[in-house]
Amino acid sequence: MTVVIAVVALLLALLCRKHVRRGRKMEAALKSSEARRLGMEAAVRSSEARVQSAEAGRLGAESRADDVEARAGRFRDEVSHLVAVRLPALALHLISSHHPVPGLLHKDAAEPEDVELLDSVLTLVSGIVVKERRRVDAAARAALRGASQDSQALSYRLQTELDALQKEFTGSRSLTHKVLTADHLNEQNLRLIQRTAIVCGAWPGHVRKDTYVTEIVTGASSRLRGFERVKINSRLGASDIGIVGRAAEPVAVACTELMANALEHSRDDLAVDVSLIKTGNGSVCITIDDAGKGMTPEAVARGARLISAEQQEVMLTELGDPPSQGFAAIGRLVADHGFHVSIDNPSPYGGVRAVVTIPPNLLTSIDEEAAPPSVMAPQPPMAPRAEMRPTPDADAADDAAGASRPRTPAPGTAAELPQRRRRVHAAPTGEVAAPTHRAPDPERSRDAWSDFQKGLESGQNGTDLEETQ
Repeated sequence: MTVVIAVVALLLALLCRKHVRRGRKMEAALKSSEARRLGMEAAVRSSEARVQSAEAGRLGAESRADDVEARAGRFRDEVSHLVAVRLPALALHLISSHHPVPGLLHKDAAEPEDVELLDSVLTLVSGIVVKERRRVDAAARAALRGASQDSQALSYRLQTELDALQKEFTGSRSLTHKVLTADHLNEQNLRLIQRTAIVCGAWPGHVRKDTYVTEIVTGASSRLRGFERVKINSRLGASDIGIVGRAAEPVAVACTELMANALEHSRDDLAVDVSLIKTGNGSVCITIDDAGKGMTPEAVARGARLISAEQQEVMLTELGDPPSQGFAAIGRLVADHGFHVSIDNPSPYGGVRAVVTIPPNLLTSIDEEAAPPSVMAPQPPMAPRAEMRPTPDADAADDAAGASRPRTPAPGTAAELPQRRRRVHAAPTGEVAAPTHRAPDPERSRDAWSDFQKGLESGQNGTDLEETQ
């Protein structure tokens, strides 16, 4: 029984162990099945995630494609706007700054690299256009400079021949008048040629010696049609003030152009006042006032830029059609010779006031005995004489002289006002003849013009050592 019980117990143990093993296997199989189920669920979820990611990628790709298409469309619009609007506006802006260059069509939505690319196109085109315009302008200047210098030389030769004809010819008054008229017309033509040559970079073409300021201004007015309307008043205080030779002709050209503008922009019945005054710092100011309609603020600003010494290279195409060359010529002379010109202030007559300021380094003193001033130049007014109180001896002398000497005018009369008088030589007899009015004498006028032409010829034939060195 013990053996049987032991066997049965052993069998039961073996059977129990077998069931335990089977249970463990079933539990392991169950856990494995559960793991596979979880893995399948994870795979399903992963597959769903991949599907969703693929869908999101597809949607993102479609969105990016739409964005790229929209950006490409905006870029095409910007390129079309650049070609059709901005580049033509840039060409106009390079001619005149009053024409603005439009911006981008989609400035807020444009990408920074697109903005930089489009602006670089404008910059590149602007540089190419300006470079080509300067090349063409330089060629035009060279051609005009050569033609102007040749024409200027011929005009000087014609002026010399007319001067010789005036000296040698003694014919009728009408023919003499025609010769003088031809000489004046040639002088006007010479001024226009000289102005063009200066704008194109040539020197004025005329060498002077040291010249009186009054002669410079008078000679400048004589180059113009309508010179009789120019009224010159000298308040220099001394008649020996002159301009050094290297700056004499440039100052004359500047005064001529300013007077020409004053005459042109005022009526034919209005005078142009020219005043000469020496300032406290030693400079000489030539003030030109007209009674025209004045200049607009834009015209004043443009003219001030052209006549300033700091002006940049001005192209011929910027001077208008036909080109207005007066201010440009003045600007070149100011930059080269160091005097100053201003047109900023209005004239007291409602027009324009132009002031030419000649610094002390361009002024000199001329010996009036060695080189007397021209009789046609205005003389400064004489200072009024102080009234002298009579003394007893003087009263006795007055009583003895009787009515042979005019008495001193009473205070408050017109004789106290300063009057302009020309210097005259003292009469040898000590008596002063009463002034008489004489009608204009054509012969004396011819002689005066001959003297003036001699002065011009001597200036043309002279050599300025400072210019040649």
